[in-house]
Amino acid sequence: MSTLKDKRKEYLTVKDLQRVLDSCKLQLNEVDEVYPKIYIGNVAVAQNKAALQNLGITHVLNAAHSKRGSKGNQSFYGNSFVYCGIPADDSTHFDLDVYFKPAADFIHRALKSPDGKVLVHCIMGMSRSSTLVLAYLMIYRHLPLKKALQTLIRKRAIYPNRNFLALLLDLDLQLTRKKKKTCQIL
Repeated sequence: MSTLKDKRKEYLTVKDLQRVLDSCKLQLNEVDEVYPKIYIGNVAVAQNKAALQNLGITHVLNAAHSKRGSKGNQSFYGNSFVYCGIPADDSTHFDLDVYFKPAADFIHRALKSPDGKVLVHCIMGMSRSSTLVLAYLMIYRHLPLKKALQTLIRKRAIYPNRNFLALLLDLDLQLTRKKKKTCQIL
């Protein structure tokens, strides 16, 4: 018979995730390949078209697309890159989860295109961009949240804010429930 204490161990908390993130000893770089053909970077590298071409980037997902954030758009990138902008705020009240699926779909399409490589960026490349890449890994690569976090921190110093971690926990729970339902049907 499982106890309440055992039940609590089954579910991750934001604090648990922050402990995983705190275990990362990497320095923050301008850009890092965090998963095959997926790069996370800052706004400086995102606006350096020569650097993007040297990396072989074909798609740019801007998680800070706004007047105050990063002002990228398709006309800036021209025909060299496919651009997608998400007007996200790195705040404790922004509902980034409404963009999880569209961002994951954009990354997935980018990777399916010939020689596709995608840069996901925000201002510093730590919170918004990493949250969207984590959502992609969970939705399309079927990684549980903790495993996705561990995968990324081996390659880049990231730190999604508490709100985004909570939204990712919700996504993790939804995907786990969906997986259990699918297994029961089979």
